[in-house]
Amino acid sequence: MKTANFVSIAASVAAAFTVMISAPAQAGAIRDAALFTDNTLARNDDGSTGLVNIGFNIDFYGVSQNNLYVNNNGNVTFASPLSTFTPFGLINSTIAIIAPFFADVDTRAGPGITQYGQDIIGGRNVFGVNWINVGYYNSQANKLNSFQLILTDRSDTGAGNFDFEFNYDQIQWETGGASGGSNGLGGSPARVGYTNGDTNDVEFAGSGVTLAFLDGGPNSLIAGSLNSNVAGRYIFNVRNGAVVVPPNDAPEPESIALVALGAAALVLSRRRKSK
Repeated sequence: MKTANFVSIAASVAAAFTVMISAPAQAGAIRDAALFTDNTLARNDDGSTGLVNIGFNIDFYGVSQNNLYVNNNGNVTFASPLSTFTPFGLINSTIAIIAPFFADVDTRAGPGITQYGQDIIGGRNVFGVNWINVGYYNSQANKLNSFQLILTDRSDTGAGNFDFEFNYDQIQWETGGASGGSNGLGGSPARVGYTNGDTNDVEFAGSGVTLAFLDGGPNSLIAGSLNSNVAGRYIFNVRNGAVVVPPNDAPEPESIALVALGAAALVLSRRRKSK
């Protein structure tokens, strides 16, 4: 049963992660922003790419994948694109999703665009997505977020093995105007985490909580880390199809706690935005 399995995951995560004890003023976690710029998702609101080749096979909870959809709203999915703009809780989601910052990204104004592609880091094949200096709905750019998702081929350790990492340099807004937000704040704030669309789900502490993820917030994304000594970088190891919990390495002292949320997920919203 999902709830029981989730409690087990929560216990493991709670044992493996420590609460952040220091909060650096800024992070530099995003790997070279010149990476992953070969392909660009045209400026849009709620758009997605077509099916994109990762460049290697990954095993995500028993399902082999070598393609995904890049969604403008801060996430990637595997079965179909996702235009949903109000972030729903990942815990009860039936959609397999990896979400470094699931919220209403709007790239129609401001400097930021969503870019993606294959590259090489440290001799390993990688696929990454950049959401650098992106604004929020409705065409707002007075506050900007910079974050990145990277999938790394680790087939050297076993077929389908991979790592994925969330990197954050700046988080100034949390909500779009069609999700109850005002000036990028409040309403239904961003969700961060992953799920296979079944019984394996984790959300970061602060998901859906007003002001939590912002720079200087109680669960500031640029201030924590996981399996890294770089503030703002969270690395997850996927081996034999499952995210390794506890992680392979001890968490850094400043790492942020992840809390599996047991509350009912928000209903998936496919309504049209009020213009």
